[in-house]
Amino acid sequence: MSEKFDVIVVGAGPAGTSCAYCCAQSGLKVLLIERGEYPGAKNVMGGILYRKQMEDIIPRFWEDAPLERPIIEQRAWLMDEESVVTTSVKNAEWVKEPYNNFSILRAKFDQWFASKAVDAGALLITETVVTECIVENNKVIGVRTDRPDGDVYADVVVLADGVNSLLAKQLGMRTKIRPEDVALTVMEVINLPKKVINDRFNVNDNEGVAIEIFGDATKGHLGTSFIYTNKESINLGVGTTLSAMMKLKMKPYDLLEYVKNHPMVQPLVRDGESAEYLAHLIPEGGYNSMPQLYRDGVLIVGDAAQFVNAIHREGSNMAMTSGKLAAETIQIAYERGDFSKKTLYKYKDKIMESFIGQDLEKYKDATHTFETNPHYFKEYIPLMNQAASSFLTVDGVPKREKQRNMLQTITAQRGTFGTIKDMYRAWKVMK
Repeated sequence: MSEKFDVIVVGAGPAGTSCAYCCAQSGLKVLLIERGEYPGAKNVMGGILYRKQMEDIIPRFWEDAPLERPIIEQRAWLMDEESVVTTSVKNAEWVKEPYNNFSILRAKFDQWFASKAVDAGALLITETVVTECIVENNKVIGVRTDRPDGDVYADVVVLADGVNSLLAKQLGMRTKIRPEDVALTVMEVINLPKKVINDRFNVNDNEGVAIEIFGDATKGHLGTSFIYTNKESINLGVGTTLSAMMKLKMKPYDLLEYVKNHPMVQPLVRDGESAEYLAHLIPEGGYNSMPQLYRDGVLIVGDAAQFVNAIHREGSNMAMTSGKLAAETIQIAYERGDFSKKTLYKYKDKIMESFIGQDLEKYKDATHTFETNPHYFKEYIPLMNQAASSFLTVDGVPKREKQRNMLQTITAQRGTFGTIKDMYRAWKVMK
């Protein structure tokens, strides 16, 4: 397989396929390598596809793509052991073109997306592991695969091989990931009849709901749980940092079962049939964990570049945009005939000027702050539930007295000064 391409992309997830598609569209000779049996076989995410970034790559993709439901309502739960305080945004416009976001099943969607890259001219090779990058005179000139005679060459190699990115590590472009900078997310796909889903979530056939859950779902540690509605199934998942998982001394699937049987969650999933279990590592370090994004002959995109906004649970949109920006940079390199870092540095400039860099910079200290101050989840969320339940209980106690009791309850454990300090700290890292 000793052949020369213009571009080799390692990994057929959203980032890699986006890059391969855009490069092929511009007339470049592209090889897309996927280690799984098919694109999506090894890929996991909660299941929300953000319309804007996908539309920037394939206009009106929703007319053809295997989507589940347009998301018309987004809920946030602050959950205690036996209660929940909720907020919700619901918009009828989100179910009309051009839509807002969609729930998807990655195994279906990734195959479709990769097929579009193939239609554009990319060559897709599956069940192939890239074992290392080929480096000559400090420049990446190709990759070595586990196939016989498996060396393949290119002017540019794009690493889209996920959060662990052994290839980036081999090249010295990133250091070992710390347990507090990566989350382990486990997810179960639960089959339910369409009518049952519609009734339980108060939606119609072509409408979906996304629920993000904070607090007791992760036993008060940094992380979230989620529930997303598909056509005839539900994605139920939970993720927390590896450092928190170590502190919990709980197996990931035990934590998922805990969420599944929580009194606030169980009514939504009861009588469902388990269809699939999935697990995946998610980069949580963000801005402060980004590796070197470029060097001579190579670029890093998607999860491999740590492009995840942990606060807003965004990853696939950043992945696709990073792939697109990498393709734009590669096109500039071809026009110049220069594939060194003197040209490829433009990729980092594009990233930092885009919403990816700006959002990651905005929340650069948020994950560390909430990781090292677990009382935000362990104390304040239960206190909010307790205060809300007390205030809304009609028991003859005057409302002014209830308000006073609420404030006393919230400030009791941390003190007034400590509570104000906590609120200021949270505002500072989120502003």
